[in-house]
Amino acid sequence: MTTVPGARQAESSPQSTEEFWGSARRHLIRYGPAGFIPSIIERADGCFLYDESGRAILDFTSGQMSSLLGHSHPAVVETVSRSIATLDHLFSGMLSRPLVDLAEALSRTLPEALSKTMILSTGGESNEAAIKMAKLYTQKHEIVSFDQSYHGSTHAAGAATYSLSRAGYGPLAPGNLIIPTPNPYRSVFRDEEGAHDWEAELDFGFAMVDRQSVGSLAAFIAEPILGTGGLIAPPDGYFAALRKKCDERGMLLIIDEAQTGLCRTGDWYAFQHQGIVPDILTLSKTLGAGLPVSAVVTTEEIEATCSDRRFMFTTTHVSDPLAAAVGLTVVQTLEEEKFDATARRLGERLRQGLLDLQNRHERIGDVRGRGLFQGIELVMDRETKEPADNFGTAVTAACFELGLHLNIAQMPGVNSILRIAPPLTIPEAALDSGLAILDEALTIARKRG
Repeated sequence: MTTVPGARQAESSPQSTEEFWGSARRHLIRYGPAGFIPSIIERADGCFLYDESGRAILDFTSGQMSSLLGHSHPAVVETVSRSIATLDHLFSGMLSRPLVDLAEALSRTLPEALSKTMILSTGGESNEAAIKMAKLYTQKHEIVSFDQSYHGSTHAAGAATYSLSRAGYGPLAPGNLIIPTPNPYRSVFRDEEGAHDWEAELDFGFAMVDRQSVGSLAAFIAEPILGTGGLIAPPDGYFAALRKKCDERGMLLIIDEAQTGLCRTGDWYAFQHQGIVPDILTLSKTLGAGLPVSAVVTTEEIEATCSDRRFMFTTTHVSDPLAAAVGLTVVQTLEEEKFDATARRLGERLRQGLLDLQNRHERIGDVRGRGLFQGIELVMDRETKEPADNFGTAVTAACFELGLHLNIAQMPGVNSILRIAPPLTIPEAALDSGLAILDEALTIARKRG
């Protein structure tokens, strides 16, 4: 056997826990401020994770919000096993039946205008493609988003992201503008009765956009319910008004449904709740049910114009048949088992459980979200609404100690908002168990100070 001089040979016996973490510290790049969760996960099944000791951990985050059908769903396992043995990866200019079948399946679930699809790998990648397409179609370059947005970490997607710190990385893509996030719980825009005046807020935001724009407004990119930015659902009617603002300026509307798409909120797509149709839709996370699959969907007119102008986004894994086969299985499973109705039913149970917790725990300032995409905002005082960031950190840690993983954005500054997104396949008993653990963790964290 040929070896590299000086290379250490792999040991035949498994690493001890101490050796594992030592190796992790030596060899892994750290990529998040909260660090790694101190547990070695050995396997996952349904709505549970199991660490190396065999301890069961209830997964209220669906992995990274991606395991929509739970971990190791039989239909997904069968599809991956079959596809990896027959048709895994192709030259990007080649087509396969799973790819075309997925595009057709997605079109069945969408408004008629959204008929053209491209299959990619990640959410950031799909937003890159959507922004590039919008710029090419409009022949403009300015992109507007919410000031609590999250659309990815790559170039254009990262430039349209404001919920995370932008410090330390140098110049971003020019032409990125923001408007206030319409947060009913925290907005300073109030009418005479103290209600959230989102119309005035939206007018103010676009007045600022118009003042800053150099006359090259290409698109607005938005999450229909903001996730990383605080699980914020804009008020009913907001997106129809936003759509009008975009139309008045010749802008496209891109809707990023990475976290909300494919039945999670109780509708097939969260934009349907607002009664609008985007010009470009991006999907990821939920489309792959745990595997890296994403999509860009747009209109025939936009696709034709971009094609005429030689739109190019030939990534290594564009149109991969394995990814397409998985996405097709997910869509078919959601259709056959009517998971939109399931998400509505379980979402009502989750919301009632969270409201009950709010009645018993004064640190819960707000309950919000839809379907199986909900959460709570923790505050030090309900009158002042001071964010309880350290308390949220303590609650998250107590939950994990008790066997529940929740709170997707575990980062300083946003730990006061606990975002909950369990798999759509979660049994009612497991949902109730998670709420009971959260109840206990809130009590424990409060006693600890």
